[in-house]
Amino acid sequence: MSQEVLNAQDFEIVGIKEDQIDVLSPKTISFWGQVARTFFKNKLAVFGLLTLIVIALMAIFVPLLSPYSFAEQTGNFNTPPTASNWFGTDNLSRDIFVRIWVGARISLFIGLAAALIDLVIGASWGAISGVLGGRVDSIMMRIADILTAIPYLLVVVMLLVVMDNGLLPMIVALSITGWVRMARIVRGEVLSIKNQEYVLAARTLGADTKHLILRHLLPNAMGSIIVTMTLSIPSAIFTESFLSYLGLGVTPPMASWGTMASEGNEAIMTAPWRLFFPALLISLTIFAFNAVGDGLRDALDPKLRK
Repeated sequence: MSQEVLNAQDFEIVGIKEDQIDVLSPKTISFWGQVARTFFKNKLAVFGLLTLIVIALMAIFVPLLSPYSFAEQTGNFNTPPTASNWFGTDNLSRDIFVRIWVGARISLFIGLAAALIDLVIGASWGAISGVLGGRVDSIMMRIADILTAIPYLLVVVMLLVVMDNGLLPMIVALSITGWVRMARIVRGEVLSIKNQEYVLAARTLGADTKHLILRHLLPNAMGSIIVTMTLSIPSAIFTESFLSYLGLGVTPPMASWGTMASEGNEAIMTAPWRLFFPALLISLTIFAFNAVGDGLRDALDPKLRK
């Protein structure tokens, strides 16, 4: 039986059009590329992100470009919104529009600073507790349980009474127990990751605890960390607004949204715009952060939807 020999001339070179390349060899999408693609498909999350960008830009530029300063008296007392005073004026004839955006700086700064402190303390505490395990883990988590058992607002109010009002006392008070949630989430992620093969291999090669945490454990728990931090910012903003509404916020003449809402509540029958605008910005900002947080949760880790 003869065996047929194939030569190069027996093969036909088939051209591939450019639009067929992606079908035959699809481009790979990076993890963060996939996260971005999923996030931007969520219209509510995109709306929240755009809202936060607008609020941040207004907080940066309005006080710089406004003809009024936040404490300047215009001579128009308790006037409703007009062409010259878009959000009206207060009982001291100060322009509410510029004060709203100066207050945005304070409220956003407090929320971001408190969330950042929660991130540093909570991620460190949870990672160390999870990676060491055993008695150390038990002791560290019992401390977290004790802090969780104490009513959060009660602790914050007591600390503000002791430390007096102001930006720094407010941030410290919000962070005293606020990091516990982050610690629990990071610990749970670490416990599920630390027995993975790449972590065990790094440990076998002599990696110390610090290296394991910084190079292997925390980066792979970043999805949960980002989502938790995003959702903790509106919580801090709301708490600050509530406490400022009670008179435990920043001191005059500076004002956050909470202090402005407190001042506006006193004149709700005669000058309702003084309460309406700070309350609107508080609600809109919290809604936007929650929408972004939900979008990131779905994009980073679908398991968190459960």
